[in-house]
Amino acid sequence: MRRAGTASAISGWRTARNSAWTCRRSWASSRSEESAVPPRRHPGGRGGLPRRVEVEGHVPVLAEEVLRGLAIRPDGLYLDATFGRGGHSRMILGALGPHGRLLALDRDPEALGVGRELAQADSRLAIEQENFDQLRRVVEARGLTSGLDGILFDLGVSSPQLDTPARGFSFQHEGPLDMRMDPGAGQSAAEWLNSAAERDIAHVLRRLGEEPAAARIARAICERREHQPLATTGELAALVLSIIPRRGHRHPATRSFQAIRIFINRELEALEAGLAQALALLASGGRLCVISFHSLEDRITKRFLRQHSRVDPALAALPVVPDSARPRLRLVGGAIHAGEAELARNPRARSAVLRVAEKLA
Repeated sequence: MRRAGTASAISGWRTARNSAWTCRRSWASSRSEESAVPPRRHPGGRGGLPRRVEVEGHVPVLAEEVLRGLAIRPDGLYLDATFGRGGHSRMILGALGPHGRLLALDRDPEALGVGRELAQADSRLAIEQENFDQLRRVVEARGLTSGLDGILFDLGVSSPQLDTPARGFSFQHEGPLDMRMDPGAGQSAAEWLNSAAERDIAHVLRRLGEEPAAARIARAICERREHQPLATTGELAALVLSIIPRRGHRHPATRSFQAIRIFINRELEALEAGLAQALALLASGGRLCVISFHSLEDRITKRFLRQHSRVDPALAALPVVPDSARPRLRLVGGAIHAGEAELARNPRARSAVLRVAEKLA
């Protein structure tokens, strides 16, 4: 339960937050909080929630479940750690009041462009180009020291990224073999595949893609690049298909593309760092919502939430459990999956898993 303070304490809390929020650099606009766009009410959904939100072809997954998980306070301060095309952010803004605030992050320049347009139209939103393993730095730089009321992670690659051939994320579209969330940072997938040791490629495919044929695929990549480097998604998909026969509906290159993308973007390392920072940044009673799309992400999330929602068994028998060993989170329900209606609209939601936790005092 969230503790209710005195009227003066609440007033001071709001004043301090709004002052820090509006006075920081890179704030979306110079409009005062009185000119913030009021929350829109979405007709037709339960409790005023929208039945469906689409942004440039992107359908946010588990949208209503996320809003319920965040338990939005109208004057609260929230963080969307993965803005994407803004589907979840728009829903959060729709539930916030005129004094609520939303900070959003994304490292994709195209997502940043969408976010800046939205921030120009709604002064309650600010967006920064940053990975979520930098949550603490971004939040502290804005002086938001009183704690966040909710943080959302929507992990993995977005539908617009998958559907844009030039980004090189999908074996279904011919394009450059890139796979970087931020195309201007780090090695592309092609650069790494054409230079990495065979054993390293096999290790990545096995560990991050759980690919049984990892060694054979890695060997084929190294043999191929001796006479012609890999350059496109189609070339990599065809190479994998030559090794693994196609059976059923799943493309044989699915695991390899997943593994390479996760490695190139350091997704699992970023998730571990981001979750730890999110826990530290949440206010008492603040909610943490994490949507994952594959078992590796979900294992990390589930392990983190369990670790911080239980007393260390070695200390549980002590007469007095140290404060440092007490649970810091309360799990809110179990794993949440998309319902039949959502799956009919958005088949990509089939693998989505939402987990929710609340920070304890």
